[in-house]
Amino acid sequence: MFFTAGNILLVGSILLFVSIIVGKTGYKFGVPALLLFLVVGMVFGSDGLGLQFHNADEAQFIGMVALSIILFSGGMDTRFNDIRPILAQGIMLSTVGVLLTAFFTGFFIWWISGMSWSNIAFPVTTSLLLAATMSSTDSASVFAILRSQNIHLKHNLRPMLELESGSNDPMAYMLTIVLIQLVQASGMSGGDIALSFAIQFIVGGALGYVLGRAAVFMLNRLNIDNQSLYPILLLAFVFFTFSVTDLFKGNGYLAVYVAGMIVGNNKIKYRKEITTFMDGLSWLFQIIMFLCLGLLVNPHEMLEVALVALLIGIFMIFIGRPLSVFLCLLPFRQMTARSRMFVSWVGLRGAVPIIFATYPVVAGIEGANMIFNIVFFITIVSLIIQGTTISAMANKLGLSKPMEKTGNEFGVELPEEINTNLNDMVISPEDIANGDTLKDMSLPKGTLVMIVKRGDEYLIPNGTMRMQVGDRLLLISERVESNGLPMEK
Repeated sequence: MFFTAGNILLVGSILLFVSIIVGKTGYKFGVPALLLFLVVGMVFGSDGLGLQFHNADEAQFIGMVALSIILFSGGMDTRFNDIRPILAQGIMLSTVGVLLTAFFTGFFIWWISGMSWSNIAFPVTTSLLLAATMSSTDSASVFAILRSQNIHLKHNLRPMLELESGSNDPMAYMLTIVLIQLVQASGMSGGDIALSFAIQFIVGGALGYVLGRAAVFMLNRLNIDNQSLYPILLLAFVFFTFSVTDLFKGNGYLAVYVAGMIVGNNKIKYRKEITTFMDGLSWLFQIIMFLCLGLLVNPHEMLEVALVALLIGIFMIFIGRPLSVFLCLLPFRQMTARSRMFVSWVGLRGAVPIIFATYPVVAGIEGANMIFNIVFFITIVSLIIQGTTISAMANKLGLSKPMEKTGNEFGVELPEEINTNLNDMVISPEDIANGDTLKDMSLPKGTLVMIVKRGDEYLIPNGTMRMQVGDRLLLISERVESNGLPMEK
């Protein structure tokens, strides 16, 4: 059965529905939802229920759109204050770490190629190409697993891992493109390679910053009557940022991630609505991307490379990735050995390596289909072994910490431009020891009580209202800076 204009909405809606139900069920057992989305695609694919989807170009395009949205959304959730202490470590992992992972894994693949028991016979350049496609950690997998499982980590490890996964795709992308050119005997000189890398990173970073600032300016200065159009305006900026950066030979993935950080760390109108829209869109495209990649693969072909792929995957998880991480983090003496071990373990592979593995297929590289099947198999291995054990590994290494409370129990939020904080408190016997009315309570200066929740009742308070033990109060106060002075409006 092929996708047609007549059935694409029907089939697509069924696939989305099944993916969400399966993902919800799998979450209870600690199985990454993204792995299940891949499995759903495989079940409905050519070796399963017979849906035919074999266009690597279309899968590549879907992946490009999806990654732009996912990286931008991830950038919006990245706080400068969180990444500033670990910026150097994150950059080292996302550049040198990717290079070392590709180097170690590539030579391991070359070493086992041609052995009597092996069914691959890749030359060194093709071996390095295979390694390059899966040399970066997958942003979609890392963001989704760390956030959906509410994993809270010590020593700023979470922002470090998210920064690495959000910014290391450009290096893997460049390595993949350069090695494809080398395999095709139209290789670049060392100087050309270095120049291309520099242009990709400088142009990508610069345009991401400039266009991110432009997006903030437009969101705050344009007076649009319909507030629902603000998220759509931002979405247009995401695609514009990627396309313009690519037009100027920069790296679009880096640009949208940087632009997302700029937008996320500045005041913008309707932040709650925009964030909700981008989060929903990010999940939608993660599902679509993993479903398409699951449909693209022929599972029976993976069986032919299962042994080799399993060996390569085990090497990456237990040797290649840890060795790269420990070498990259050698200059950072303050990091504990347990922290380095955990960073090594969160080397998740996901949709990005599979998408990068479509580039050799589109370029017509000899053995490209085998490369794609190996990368797909290793992605499944990584999501099963690493994705299902991240929380357990954090606990085992003593790196988990209690969940920090954010927001309030009432679900009330105010626009950012109103310089106020919303908090809640529960009345204890000590709070009403000197009197049980609001005017008798010693609330901080400048703090007002907006709502009182008593059981299932919500009450509008006044100064003479009598409080009871167990009442929950929603408090509003003026936001202050670290020096104790009110923030300027």
